[in-house]
Amino acid sequence: MMKNTMNVVKGVGLGMIAGATVAVVGERMMKTDKKQMKKNAGKAIRAMGEVIDGVQYMFK
Repeated sequence: MMKNTMNVVKGVGLGMIAGATVAVVGERMMKTDKKQMKKNAGKAIRAMGEVIDGVQYMFK
């Protein structure tokens, strides 16, 4: 039961992060040039990775 709950929590967390990342990248894409967009997308991906690592650490 606990394992199923943890999987659901992880899935919801990843979905929220992915949605936020897409929103941020999409907004920036409309406002900036391609070089700046790539830089911001890279930052968002690194931040998302750090959040996932943090979530995994919390559940260990």
